[in-house]
Amino acid sequence: MLDPMILAEGTQLFGDQGLAILGAAVGAGLVVIGAAKGIGHIAGNSVDSIARQPEAGGRIFTSMIISAALIEGFTFFALVVCLLAANKLG
Repeated sequence: MLDPMILAEGTQLFGDQGLAILGAAVGAGLVVIGAAKGIGHIAGNSVDSIARQPEAGGRIFTSMIISAALIEGFTFFALVVCLLAANKLG
């Protein structure tokens, strides 16, 4: 760990907006984790539903793909917002 006494007076280690950029990066990570959990949950429940009622497999699969696409779209939008925020702050 860096000793604060070594740094010159008035010098900051991460700059003026370092914590804001770190917050944008953490936000992007949380977005990706949430999307992965959501799509995994949809896929697991879809496989379980198809195993219980194979004759409804086509409808279940279509609903699963639409739901996954909506989650992906929201994820990309949220990532763009986080990256724009980090770029503006940096």
